[in-house]
Amino acid sequence: MFEIQNYASFVAAIFIFQLIPGAGTLAILNATARNGIGAGLGAVLGTLVGDFIFMVAAVAGLAAFMNANPYLFRGLQWFGAGYLCWLGLQLLRAPVDKGESAAEPGKTGWVYFRQACLVSLTNPKVMLFFVAFFPLFMRPGASGATLVAMMAHVTLISLVYQACIVLVGNAVARRLASIASARRLATRVAGIALLGFGIKLAAANQ
Repeated sequence: MFEIQNYASFVAAIFIFQLIPGAGTLAILNATARNGIGAGLGAVLGTLVGDFIFMVAAVAGLAAFMNANPYLFRGLQWFGAGYLCWLGLQLLRAPVDKGESAAEPGKTGWVYFRQACLVSLTNPKVMLFFVAFFPLFMRPGASGATLVAMMAHVTLISLVYQACIVLVGNAVARRLASIASARRLATRVAGIALLGFGIKLAAANQ
């Protein structure tokens, strides 16, 4: 189908990769928990835009350019690690008091869109992943339309899965909204997780 070989395996692989939690997933959950569905969907769109840019870049051959310029690649990785650590520290420092509302009216979905997009774009390994992933399921002599179809599949499946995360995350957040200790724990866990991702990415660059 669409000149994609092993089509069922291709779709299954996308679902499996979505199930692996990453910094983007944490950004989506954090946005949803702090500001509701609108913020969560903003983060989803930010993640999708970042991934789509990397898919286009991979197809355009920029991955080969970055492989040929390791300092540029490593610099972007260090920037990404630092940004994730900064986000994590912001959550760890955020006050969560009994009288504090779980929502943050001052932050719109656009704010979380930019944050999630930046989180996605500061992980150049995503682009290299697409370079390795797409050829696995392309038939010999496949046209450019096949790549377009593959990118559309990744984007659509990601959208559905991440939107479900937002809906479930919002339902959980609403139940925990009145429990200060639960809000505090969730905020700290998210902060530690983002900080951990940043440190892990930095350690991998050694």
